[in-house]
Amino acid sequence: MSTTEPAPAARRKDPARRERIARAAITVVAERGVEKLTHRAVAAAAGVPLGSTTYYFATLDDLLASALRQAAEDDVEHLRQWAERLERGGDLAVALTDLVLHYLGPARPQTAVEHELYIASLHKPALRGISQEWDTALAELFASYTDPSTGRALSVLFCGLLLQGIVRESVPSRDEIETIFRRVLGPGAKT
Repeated sequence: MSTTEPAPAARRKDPARRERIARAAITVVAERGVEKLTHRAVAAAAGVPLGSTTYYFATLDDLLASALRQAAEDDVEHLRQWAERLERGGDLAVALTDLVLHYLGPARPQTAVEHELYIASLHKPALRGISQEWDTALAELFASYTDPSTGRALSVLFCGLLLQGIVRESVPSRDEIETIFRRVLGPGAKT
């Protein structure tokens, strides 16, 4: 009879850990701001050992870049779902207005943290490429309903409305937002 203990079972891999840590970083930024992002706070929010955050993300900038990329991917996916619903028919100016009001209404906390992560690229050059990719994806999505120049103008307008909307006490009215989009779209816009 053998007295040796069986080898301990290999630790299960956690393929979602990296994404969970990135999402936890978004949560920490939402609660504390970019300046107070720490590996320790993210580990606590993700429910992982501190070593896991430093294993996957050697520096805070790496962690911040992953959080920004995750926020951008989530946002672009949400916008693609919005676009699929729009494909079934509808007025583009009305649909864009609804989208702005969603981001400034029920999704306001998410909108605020996404902008905080995006704006962090002002002081962290490593984030600029991710921010630019996000801009490009948005412009291309809007251009699929118009043309490249109008798509870019719509993306700038859309982001500007969101940025102003999250810092203002009150949200612009539906009529105000829709009028602005109609001006940019012009009379020949696809609906």
